[in-house]
Amino acid sequence: MFFVAAFLSGYGNWLPQVEGGFPPVEEKKTWDSMTPQQLADEGEKIIFGGVGKNKEQGAIGKGQCPLCHAFHAGMLGERAPNLLGLPTRKERLEDPKYSKGNPAKREYSVKEAFAGSGTAETVQEYIAESHACPSCYVVAGYGVKGTNDKESPMPAIHKPPISLSLPELAAVDTWMYLREGVEPPSFDEIVKSYEKFIPEADRPKQADEKPAGATSLMADGSEPVDQIFAKAQCVSCHTIPGIPGAMGTIGPKLEEGTTAAQRIKDPTYKGTAKSATEYIMESIVDPSAFVVKPFPDNTMPKVFGQKLSAGALKKIVDYLSQVKTGAPPPKI
Repeated sequence: MFFVAAFLSGYGNWLPQVEGGFPPVEEKKTWDSMTPQQLADEGEKIIFGGVGKNKEQGAIGKGQCPLCHAFHAGMLGERAPNLLGLPTRKERLEDPKYSKGNPAKREYSVKEAFAGSGTAETVQEYIAESHACPSCYVVAGYGVKGTNDKESPMPAIHKPPISLSLPELAAVDTWMYLREGVEPPSFDEIVKSYEKFIPEADRPKQADEKPAGATSLMADGSEPVDQIFAKAQCVSCHTIPGIPGAMGTIGPKLEEGTTAAQRIKDPTYKGTAKSATEYIMESIVDPSAFVVKPFPDNTMPKVFGQKLSAGALKKIVDYLSQVKTGAPPPKI
């Protein structure tokens, strides 16, 4: 018995050891105690889903900004202006004259921004106002079609479905400053700039003091289909019968129950779909397989296959396959 016990004890100690016990206590951070770099890191997570991902194609975080905006030199978006250089235009505040210039350059002066219905007085206030009230000033060429650049397709990102809190917005802005080597305003100053434009009743509540970071999925499939369309920002670009707020004109009207079969037969169709449901799924995950004229290619992001769960994609496909031209929309 002694030798058996010794053998079992030795064999047990030879096996890889796993330490038991309670998990380590998670340290919670308060936003206002972070250094500017810590805030910027959280901001990058919110925008792109992780630190160091700002140059990765398709990197999208909770804020969903890359769905529309470009952030680096030489990148022009069809849906929204390039945000490079936004925090460095302070010198234009005092410029008594401003010019819309060449819209192809996607540049505008801060003074020009204030010429609309906005009330911002500093660069930071302009950034805050642009997030809280995107239609207060619309960059030339980026307004909703037919509104003469008076209405922006961008949602107010402190409201659903994105719902960034004021600390999260401060983190996003801090990243925009630091990535260009510009000293950012303090956390309190940035939050104060948002308080000027967002009434207290409209400010999202932070669940706790831990940074929210970014979610991996825009929709997990548990939501009703109208919420899935909203979370994925489909409503900003497409008109979708039966979906509240889906009046976008950046992309084609979605009546796939009628149009899918026609598009599969189009000579320019490059996909592999054989049915309407296959075509709808293909259009979501590989939008370049067929580009509806006169809309340009590469306007729709190609990340929804990774950012929407299989359940969410199925709900979209099921709904759109029932939408037919001239017929009442399906029930949500």
